[in-house]
Amino acid sequence: QVQLVESGGGLAQPGGSLRLSCAASGFDFSIYAMSWARQAPGKGLEWVSAIYSKSSGTYYADSVKGRFTISRDDAKKTMYLQMNSLKPEDTALYYCVRGYGSSGPRGQGTQVTVSS
Repeated sequence: QVQLVESGGGLAQPGGSLRLSCAASGFDFSIYAMSWARQAPGKGLEWVSAIYSKSSGTYYADSVKGRFTISRDDAKKTMYLQMNSLKPEDTALYYCVRGYGSSGPRGQGTQVTVSS
């Protein structure tokens, strides 16, 4: 079955960086687009970024463009999200999602908190 396990979250100061990872199993990772989505306290699920198969295209929400970078390593069946210049409004539970968007199968999430 589809398994997605996120890691790398934690506490960061404003302006700091974190790198999230998503380890995938149970499906042919290399042929799927993959996405990151997040949910802040009291808010709905927000799509953050997506990457097509073979890293053929990357896409970002306006709120993170220029600060976050999505990547993937198909040999390791792992996706990454490098988050720089973090802001308090980036505080959320971050999910790895199979497919483009936020409606596909997702993991349990990893918490990112940005605070001084």
